[in-house]
Amino acid sequence: MTESKKEDMRIDHIAYRVKDRFKTAELFIKCFGYRLAEDLPEGFQISFEDNSVADCLVLLPPEQVSGKMPWMTELFFEEFTSYHMAPEIFISDGTADSIVGKWVEQRGNIGGIHHIAYQVDNVEQTMKEWEEKGFAEFASKAPLSCPGLVQVFTKPSELTGVIYEFIEREDHGFCVNNVKQLMESTRHF
Repeated sequence: MTESKKEDMRIDHIAYRVKDRFKTAELFIKCFGYRLAEDLPEGFQISFEDNSVADCLVLLPPEQVSGKMPWMTELFFEEFTSYHMAPEIFISDGTADSIVGKWVEQRGNIGGIHHIAYQVDNVEQTMKEWEEKGFAEFASKAPLSCPGLVQVFTKPSELTGVIYEFIEREDHGFCVNNVKQLMESTRHF
């Protein structure tokens, strides 16, 4: 297997779909040191056209973030080092008739990891590379965009069974409209 130059990639967040988002959040808070996002302590709700809803929580890792997206830090004499923080955790539950509720029900009413998101330098370029190499099919033809945020989901991988998200961002946080569209793009898997 030959190695080609890879763009910088890091795990951005892990998304869980579960029966009870607050009980699941308690596990991450008490056992792993995560904390609720200060600007969204109660999370946020997504309403779908069929009147179903999904409720979402964002948990931040124990490490404190200062500044925007800190991939590199300057040491002495203009030397740089890379580091990798623990990923954010995104937890959703929903009414029984919602995209999230149906997904959880199909998994014995327990749920689990829905997707793993990787932060990339360029979502469109990553999509093109993965399609050309036959690594993935995507849930939408083009990435979804909000100011400072570009995202796309793969279909479940034939190799791992996992849905991957590629995310390009200027800062932390989520865009409710993108989350809704991403959820809808995976309605059938």
